[in-house]
Amino acid sequence: MSADVAGRLAELERRLQQLEDERAVAQVIAAYGPLVDGGDADRVAALWAPEGVYDVDELLMTGRAEITAMVRSTAHQNWIAGGCAHVVGPPHVTVTGDEAVAVCHSLMVVHDEGRFVVRRATANRWRLHRGAEGWQVAERTNRVLDGRDEAPRLLAGGIPADDA
Repeated sequence: MSADVAGRLAELERRLQQLEDERAVAQVIAAYGPLVDGGDADRVAALWAPEGVYDVDELLMTGRAEITAMVRSTAHQNWIAGGCAHVVGPPHVTVTGDEAVAVCHSLMVVHDEGRFVVRRATANRWRLHRGAEGWQVAERTNRVLDGRDEAPRLLAGGIPADDA
């Protein structure tokens, strides 16, 4: 095999791996809404690394046990029973080796008096790590999009300048 062909093949393999990694990260993120709305606490928690962090404006969860407890909580179970959807928008994913950062929007839509309303719109920054179990969330930070500067900075800061 010529050096030119070998180089082209290596570049193709690198590009394919990049696409596979980006898709795998997007799949982890996309699994959150269906699993949390389905009340599958163990599978929601398994999206995170064992010591992973989920930082929401009103709640900081560290580790799978705290994430599991949130999904099993009376408050969350009441959202499910009343009708809710955690809709996570398509993420912008940047993979660097075994680390990834993704940013996206999410909406919490709830059923209220015969109609659906957006209860919360948030900016999301996900930091993931690839380990023995595949891609897992190391940290997810959510901030409500209510006019404070922090949420827009969270979104814009997750997209490298050369990706814009």
